[in-house]
Amino acid sequence: MNRSWEADPSALFERRLGKTAQELGNSKDEEDCPDIWRLDNGDIAVVGRDLTADYSGRLPAGVSLAADERLVVIPGNMLSAAKKDIPDA
Repeated sequence: MNRSWEADPSALFERRLGKTAQELGNSKDEEDCPDIWRLDNGDIAVVGRDLTADYSGRLPAGVSLAADERLVVIPGNMLSAAKKDIPDA
């Protein structure tokens, strides 16, 4: 498949965006941790709950998931806490 963007599995975790799940009260330990990270190539890695199956039949118009993509959900306060670390476009 010829895509205009492809994830680079060799990219390394560079820095967390925002606060840890524990700091935000979204996790009691390190085993249950939604997270947002900037990779060293500028891409973003999101750790969240895989809700692909739950949402696949009710995606909005214009939204689709390729066979190798997953829809993940993170707490809203986690993205809000990361706002200061995300540059304006």
